Amino acid sequence: MGEHFAELLAGQDVDVTLAARRVARLSELSAKIAAEGGQADVIEMDVADPESVEAALKGRVFDTVINNAGTTASLPALEHGPAEIDAIIDTNLKGAFHVARIAAKAMIDAGRGGCIVNVASILGTRVASHVSAYAASKEGLIQLTRSLALEWARNGIRVNAICPGYIETDLNREFFATDAGQALIKRVPQRRLGHDPLAAPPDRGPTIRRPGIPGRNS
Repeated sequence: MGEHFAELLAGQDVDVTLAARRVARLSELSAKIAAEGGQADVIEMDVADPESVEAALKGRVFDTVINNAGTTASLPALEHGPAEIDAIIDTNLKGAFHVARIAAKAMIDAGRGGCIVNVASILGTRVASHVSAYAASKEGLIQLTRSLALEWARNGIRVNAICPGYIETDLNREFFATDAGQALIKRVPQRRLGHDPLAAPPDRGPTIRRPGIPGRNS
């Protein structure tokens, strides 16, 4: 979904910065955006590492930040080991907190507001089996969003969360090809997943339109 959001924003005259641990794919996306008349810089950043986040965002002031990094493991709770739990919480919850905190401080120091969007999940608001750590991280992200929105409102910073349903991505495509995944799809009222954001037309995937200020940085 991150690529989808980047293309949407770049298509609305927003200068975009792409960040991830592995930058090769981001460089391809940046080139695609540039070919379509947009602007997208690429930076290397591991959201689970506070020092990496601080180094990557140093000297940068954004109008809009989208916390989209996420990981999961589909396992019974009794089979979740400490490493899996830490990886999920560190990326989905603590990572979003690291990015939001550092980005918000830069906004405040620059004397201007901004917008932070946290990509949570429908699993942060409802119960599902075999995703206990993921669900906990997303519910935590929703509550973090509420807290930060209250705390930073006087600084002109809006903090919101979106909670997508089941959307096919690289993260879950393998699971949804299994019998268990197919059974889950059959329980969805429309009997299908949300469209792949990387392949869908702009009006078919989750959409964020101009959450910040046109012509500025996201």
